[in-house]
Amino acid sequence: MNINASIIDQQITGIIEEHPEWLPKVNDTDRKKSAAFILLCMSNCLEISMDEAAELLTDGGNDAGVDGLHISGVEDGEFLVTIFQGKYKVKDLGGDANFPENSVQKVVNTVGTLFDPDKHIELNPLIKPKIEEIRSLVRDGYIPNVRVILCNNGAKWNAQAQLWIDQSKLPENQIQWIHFNHDSIIDILRKTKSVNDTLLFSGQAVVEDFNFRRILVGKVKVSVIAELFERHSDLLLERNIRRYLGLHSNRVNLAIHRTLKEPEQRGNFYFFNNGITVICRKFRYNALQGSNYQVKLEGMQVINGGQTCKTIQQTLNDPDLFAEYENIYVMVRIYELAEDDQDFVRDITYATNNQNPVDLRDLRSNDEIQKQLELGIKGFGYSYKRQREKQKDEKEAAEKKVSSSLVAESVLAVWREKPHQAKFLRREHFGKLYEEIFTNLNAAQALLAATIFRKVENERKRLEGAGYSEIDFLPYASYYIAMVIGRTLLVDHKLSINNVNHRNFNELVNSLESSIELYHKRASDLIRSGLVKCYGERKISLQQLSATFRRGDLLEMLS
Repeated sequence: MNINASIIDQQITGIIEEHPEWLPKVNDTDRKKSAAFILLCMSNCLEISMDEAAELLTDGGNDAGVDGLHISGVEDGEFLVTIFQGKYKVKDLGGDANFPENSVQKVVNTVGTLFDPDKHIELNPLIKPKIEEIRSLVRDGYIPNVRVILCNNGAKWNAQAQLWIDQSKLPENQIQWIHFNHDSIIDILRKTKSVNDTLLFSGQAVVEDFNFRRILVGKVKVSVIAELFERHSDLLLERNIRRYLGLHSNRVNLAIHRTLKEPEQRGNFYFFNNGITVICRKFRYNALQGSNYQVKLEGMQVINGGQTCKTIQQTLNDPDLFAEYENIYVMVRIYELAEDDQDFVRDITYATNNQNPVDLRDLRSNDEIQKQLELGIKGFGYSYKRQREKQKDEKEAAEKKVSSSLVAESVLAVWREKPHQAKFLRREHFGKLYEEIFTNLNAAQALLAATIFRKVENERKRLEGAGYSEIDFLPYASYYIAMVIGRTLLVDHKLSINNVNHRNFNELVNSLESSIELYHKRASDLIRSGLVKCYGERKISLQQLSATFRRGDLLEMLS
């Protein structure tokens, strides 16, 4: 028995016992174990909580071989789709069985179909709205980048399965195939290890004491960076906000790769790239030398330039080409920081990564307004999660904890009345939209918005679970319905949002809970009327519905 495989099997058993609501409502234990395994994989790959991962499950009949599906927001005309396909061996925990060849073939065929809006495919109600949402984005000219993550509690697929992938003629610059297994999960869950190593700088370097800290700036061969990452891999990225997103394949990575591959361009790589930022507890070098320092680092971490490092590593993996990169350099900055400099580390990470749209939730977690919300929400008997949750936090009662990401999207939809931005611009909630969302927001307003959105989502699941399909726009409309309910709730109580506080919070929540079905129906009817104003009485396709809610076309009709 493989030790890591048995640890994961133990976790899966715990999920089944403690959270049956996350799993398919069937009496098949093996199927539940497979679903729980997919949940674990999605939670760790995407760095989301388990209950968030449960929303991504698509397992069932007519699922086109897709067990889980995640769609990112649009960025620079592109969006990222992550497809999960899982195969879990319940009785074999040896950890050495290959991912099934026929399953790889099935996913290859699926990918070739899902992203073509003109191809028809029969799908179950869980996955069909999501696929039509993808196809709607494609019709609007957005380019999908696809990660296919094949998960099992065994080894990677065999050579024949790889041949299916190679012969598929699917565009390599848009699709990435990744194997993820029990060892991958354990690698992510294990405690961060201290990385101590040596970096060889070429030529002269600048070493300086500045503001009670030490810095070193110089150039390093890309071959040295590749070797460093071969030795330590993602351990070097534990504090990088793109940690583990070596899975990402995007235009930035491709541009780095192309520059390194082109003989005419690679000599200028140093000038084209923004460089790599490394923090450490301590660095040492021979100051008697004038150049070519061998710098010894303790507790080193790459906090910016992780994509550069991973792309260098992958590009230089070809041993025949390795020698050609001996005179290609990248700029490296080293900051020696004390253990009690955590806030400064966060500030550096935010500043050096803020040029690109990324999930900035953790970096905003120590803002004064986030601390105030945490304190205020605690007064209502809830816990406010300023940072992303770790696995050990899952046992806390879900209904009594509220994440900052949930508050951000709920407030933007309900009180700021921008439901389309709440859903499709999630990556900007803690970036460009942060001030708009959180300025002048008290704990009662934040918690009420989150409560409204949760009630709407629960009602959506109830209606879908009951097979109620008359509301065909339901999978796309939660943010709009929450907005209308919030507006109606305030009107019924003759309040403005500025008047919502700790004194009337319980009254508002009680009113919401006692009449949620009525509020939901009134909001749904209003949205249906808005759609009639837009399209008349004709039948609207799911792709059109997805586009309508994404673009915010309905807002004028609902004003």
